[in-house]
Amino acid sequence: MNQTRRRLMATMGLGGAALALARVARAQTKYDPGASDSEIKIGNTGPYSGPVAAGSTLGRCEAAFFEMINAGGGINGRKIDFISYDDGYNPPKTVEQTRKLVESDRVLLVFHGAGSAPQSAVQKYMNEKKVPQLFIFSGASKFADPEHFPWTMPFYASYEGEGRIWASYIIADHPGARVGVLYQNDDYGKGYLKGLRDGLGAKAEPTIIMAAPYEVADATVDSQMVGLKAAGVDVFVQITTPKFAAQATLKAAAMGWKPVHICAQGGVPFALKAAKLDLENAKGVLSSGWLKDVYDPIWKNDAGYKEWLAFMEKWYPAGDKTNPANAYAYTAAQALTRVLQECGDDLTRENVMRQAASLHHLSLPMLLPGTMIDTSPTDFHPIKQERMMRFNSEHWEYFGPVLTA
Repeated sequence: MNQTRRRLMATMGLGGAALALARVARAQTKYDPGASDSEIKIGNTGPYSGPVAAGSTLGRCEAAFFEMINAGGGINGRKIDFISYDDGYNPPKTVEQTRKLVESDRVLLVFHGAGSAPQSAVQKYMNEKKVPQLFIFSGASKFADPEHFPWTMPFYASYEGEGRIWASYIIADHPGARVGVLYQNDDYGKGYLKGLRDGLGAKAEPTIIMAAPYEVADATVDSQMVGLKAAGVDVFVQITTPKFAAQATLKAAAMGWKPVHICAQGGVPFALKAAKLDLENAKGVLSSGWLKDVYDPIWKNDAGYKEWLAFMEKWYPAGDKTNPANAYAYTAAQALTRVLQECGDDLTRENVMRQAASLHHLSLPMLLPGTMIDTSPTDFHPIKQERMMRFNSEHWEYFGPVLTA
């Protein structure tokens, strides 16, 4: 299997006086494996190959971000050694690569591992080893359980919370709807479905008339789409990864089926664009979000968007500037940078988690106005606010207030 390993190094110089002061300050340093006076080792696994290889841009964007950080002097004078391995979105491979990161590479922490199923496979291991499994690319609630898994924290907005937001929208704007759900048969899809059902409450059973699962290894979701249409669904909720998002949307168009269409993570327009398909097929699709839409011209003069765009142009020019995943990876990497800055010279794994659980009203450049990052020792969900949005065939248009999931 193709393996990607990135080590990002930068040389930092300090003036004589500053160096002397730094040496005095570091007399009180505390280090765990992966940290030293000169570097911080950060591990990562992601899908550089396999069924969701489109997600490989996350690791590539983060590698570019840490390269930028190193060029600017690192974090508290320490360079970042970012080691990213391909796990193919395959849980057994994730276990193999994560063990390598922890036991051979001896990283301080593992950052932004991708996917609910792959990260579930290593959650118990990471907590037994007391190594931070920090800012996972998943909104599954199982990763925000500090009582049972104090070394694990997600970054993405809660799937269940987002499902509840959709339920509120359906109740308010489509009372009496016949809802059908296409969902990935894992923690990702099941989390959204649970949130949707919880949000609908007593109305869940009469409202959701069909929930059709699919497996990541499936070739198509055509049969599920045919079944949903035949059931008389008039509000279609799609909880899919990009390949299946494009398939489902095109199948609906081919069948002449035009239900109210809600999709997870704003994935339909990006999936169509990545496949070079007509974005008119996504017109009117609904979702919810908490990041500035990289398609939307409303942000062209926004300082935060300009900062992200300048980063992309200089440090990740091969990256797609219309792919929201790159805005997301940039934001997650900024959050980790803040955590490590707050650690100061106490670069122990325990302090990493302490600082990650102490983020208060953190506003980052690509977050929507009114949204911010908050955590506490009993709240491991960093992102809690979102807004509903509608795709107009070119970009998303937000509507309604900021909602807390």
